[in-house]
Amino acid sequence: MIHAAPNIEDLIARVGEYLPKEKASEIRDAYEFAAACHKNQQRKSGGPYIEHPLGTAIFLADLNLDVTTLSAALLHDVVEDCGITLRQLTKRFGEDVSKLVDGVTKLTQMEVKEIPNSILEPEDKLQAETLRKMLVAMAEDVRVVLIKLADRLHNMSTLSALSKPKRDKIARETLDIYAPLAHRLGIWDIKWRLEDMSFHQLQPAAYKQISKMLSARRVEREAYISNICETLSTKLKGQSIDAHVIGRPKHIYSIYQKSIKYAELGKNISDIHDLYAIRILVENTTDCYNALGIVHNLWRPIPGQFDDYIANPKENMYQSLHTTVMCKDAIPLEVQIRTYKMHQMGEYGVAAHWRYKEGESNDTKFEEKMAWLRQLLEWQRDMIGTDEFLESVRTDLFKDQVFAYTPKGEIIELPAGATPIDFAYRIHTELGHRCIGAKVNGRLTALDCQLKNGDTIEIMAPKTPGGPSLDWLNQNLGYTRTASARSSIRHWFRQQSRKVNIQGGRELLKKESRRLDIKMDPEEIATFFKLKSGDEFLLSLGSGEITINQIINRILDRPNNKYPQKPHRITVSSSYSIKVVGVGDLLTRIAKCCGPLPGEGIVGYITRTGGVTVHKTSCLAINRENELERLVAVEWGVKQELFPVTLVIEAEDRVGLLRDLSAKVSEEGINIGSLVTDEHDDGTATITLMIYTIGIHQLGRVFGKIEGIKGILSVARNNPGSSQEQKT
Repeated sequence: MIHAAPNIEDLIARVGEYLPKEKASEIRDAYEFAAACHKNQQRKSGGPYIEHPLGTAIFLADLNLDVTTLSAALLHDVVEDCGITLRQLTKRFGEDVSKLVDGVTKLTQMEVKEIPNSILEPEDKLQAETLRKMLVAMAEDVRVVLIKLADRLHNMSTLSALSKPKRDKIARETLDIYAPLAHRLGIWDIKWRLEDMSFHQLQPAAYKQISKMLSARRVEREAYISNICETLSTKLKGQSIDAHVIGRPKHIYSIYQKSIKYAELGKNISDIHDLYAIRILVENTTDCYNALGIVHNLWRPIPGQFDDYIANPKENMYQSLHTTVMCKDAIPLEVQIRTYKMHQMGEYGVAAHWRYKEGESNDTKFEEKMAWLRQLLEWQRDMIGTDEFLESVRTDLFKDQVFAYTPKGEIIELPAGATPIDFAYRIHTELGHRCIGAKVNGRLTALDCQLKNGDTIEIMAPKTPGGPSLDWLNQNLGYTRTASARSSIRHWFRQQSRKVNIQGGRELLKKESRRLDIKMDPEEIATFFKLKSGDEFLLSLGSGEITINQIINRILDRPNNKYPQKPHRITVSSSYSIKVVGVGDLLTRIAKCCGPLPGEGIVGYITRTGGVTVHKTSCLAINRENELERLVAVEWGVKQELFPVTLVIEAEDRVGLLRDLSAKVSEEGINIGSLVTDEHDDGTATITLMIYTIGIHQLGRVFGKIEGIKGILSVARNNPGSSQEQKT
């Protein structure tokens, strides 16, 4: 697809919609200066170089940004590429513009410093240092990063002239750094575009599959949404609520992420609740809650699918009510309700602070809204190197948040999925070290439970000095979700003696090697992390600097690795699900009269019990059916390869053991093929459990869950012919 090259009149037309005419002339002046500087320069696509800064400025004009930001965007490459000095820019365009250009130039020019003893690959070091520079630049003037984000957005839209490796590298960096930054700054419009363009470049087949799925029933879906919007608008107007009801467009990369998460739980893409979605915009907060009541009176809300981000705003200043209801024709519908002002913040985030507003004063609470940035910059000063900083940014900065309370009512902000241990370390490092238990809302709970918004947490910690467990660093076990907690735990273990840590690492590696039936040689694995010897590797493992998860990822991701990603000596089995279009989970069964097979055309028939019987489209029973309203569209779901693995579990025999075991396995969305119990005279039992798993990463998580069950003594894979021992 060929895009028309931008021109200055496009930019002037956009800014003319919200800037006074005299301001537009300043922008034209900046463009003419930049065009003269870049006169003899060309992009790799063959077009004139000025197209790039002009395209960058146009993206920012779509956000209604101020004249200073737009001028700096047009001039952002003249210092680096054309030899223009900052003094020249200051003299002609003023100090504010030259400072922004200087900030963008520094982001580009600063070289990556080599971090000694880092286990990161060079590309990851580059990403970490880029993040450091961008965060510092944001602390000085967030508009520097807004220009950089728009700069990347334009570059992503013109990638085709580059080689495939270069395109992939830029797309990966965009997905890992620039899109999450846009999310944290609340700029949804840039975030989703960066994500979709990166996804399209990195996984074109998956992008095409989801895009095709969304467009297949576009006319039908748009008609459905239009009807729902009309119905809701009428109801709202009848209650004297002035509202604008619109359909919400789909974001392809977010659907892909949800499909991956759902696949791990054994669900299909049809289970995703927000494939159908609308947005309600109203004048004030009171109308938001009144509109919510009307929506819930019209359609039944789905339990567990309501979030109040008005009372509890997200860390990027986002506010809205989210609810999902079972709408007409049993189709799940996500509804977002917000005021027009909240909508502006939801679309533009911190960029809304710099949007031109004639006659309005600056946002006096802006500095408070950026408090998270100052906190992150404080944390980075306490971190040893790039590895921990990059992990902290990816987990603590770029994840959704939950808000929990101390017993005294103090609010503690944590990433979604955080545990009581994360909570303890966020309050004080020593409290984390001494944590032996926790109460959530007054009830004793496991240390790996995930906290929810509004939970009150009481940490149980003896006064005597204690210490963390190495298991808290094993992400498969799920004890910690924040990098700041893991950093404190690693620091504690670094203080222990070298000999103890080496031995601890040896035992941990031996245990994991036996569990997963993968032979792990310390000397060989040390080379994967660019460490000098096996002892150095074991020291890093024993001190928590390297985790079991990192080891598995590193050895499986290496080209031509000799370690099996899939379980050993298995027979592949495949499972197909059947998807009832637009509904999600409904009881289905194959009709005995025609017995359709995967790949054949099928149709669903709603039975008297509410389930769906699946027939061939050519089935005589269906063709003779008179009650056509009982026929529903169904299709074959995604084919998934499953691998049978046999586990041998030694445990103390007790009432409820098998119930607890099957519950933990089911939490991973894993099917149990068979279970055989052999009871012994000494009060123990051997359980032989055959499960179907999608791969070794999921298997590792299952091991962690089973080992956490009360009374479990050991868990091991049972692979006939394996040279490894079979017990831990």
